[in-house]
Amino acid sequence: MLFRVLGPLALETDEGEPHTPRAFKLRALLALLCLYDGWVASSEQLIDDLWSGAPPRTAATALQVYVSKLRKHLDGAGFEVSRLATVPPGYALKLAPHTLDLHRFDALCAQARQLRAQGFLEEAAQALAEALALWSGPAVADLRAVPALRRRGCRLDEKWAVAYEQHAETALLLGRHQPLIGELYGLIEERPTWEAVHGHLMVALYRSGRTAESLMVYHRVRRALADERGTEPGPLLQRLQRAVLSRDLVLEDATKPHLAS
Repeated sequence: MLFRVLGPLALETDEGEPHTPRAFKLRALLALLCLYDGWVASSEQLIDDLWSGAPPRTAATALQVYVSKLRKHLDGAGFEVSRLATVPPGYALKLAPHTLDLHRFDALCAQARQLRAQGFLEEAAQALAEALALWSGPAVADLRAVPALRRRGCRLDEKWAVAYEQHAETALLLGRHQPLIGELYGLIEERPTWEAVHGHLMVALYRSGRTAESLMVYHRVRRALADERGTEPGPLLQRLQRAVLSRDLVLEDATKPHLAS
């Protein structure tokens, strides 16, 4: 089976058939158990998470009912229900290796870091591409009405952001600046104050002979930071702007993605 939390919650059978619970509380419970990652989640904590700190008097009984229904649902998908164990003071979902997309994502990112450190850039780029392809939107996107899942989802989104920055840097190291430009423009539309991505875009444009456009990207993020946060770009991005203005030869060095690294 495959459990997906990197996007809307999804559950797939070994045959690739979708088998995600329809009931909101069952999906929320399944997501929470996945994100507790094999650790025991106490009944008290699950109740607090599911009912956002304001549980009904019958919450303890309701939780037991939800766990029972979830076991039946998982059993119907061919999942070994003993892996959803009752372990005092609560429950634990013990997943086999790489049956949770988050585990696969973490493993691929670690592999990419190791490959890059060893100088295997092409292989690192492939591992990062596979890691990012596991995402289908913000983590647990369909369950963010639950504050506990919104918080956990936002933390996972930061993992995506780190992996994407590594992907962009590796692409620049490989001299793939031109194919990168379109996707970077798309990202700065979504995240207008993401300085690292603006820096990658500046370098990609500069190396493509689009110096004026590169400087426009700097001014764009500067305005966004001033409007949203009342701040200036950080010192590394400022150094990058100066390097573009002076046409510093270091920007042409494919062994150095940019001065903001």
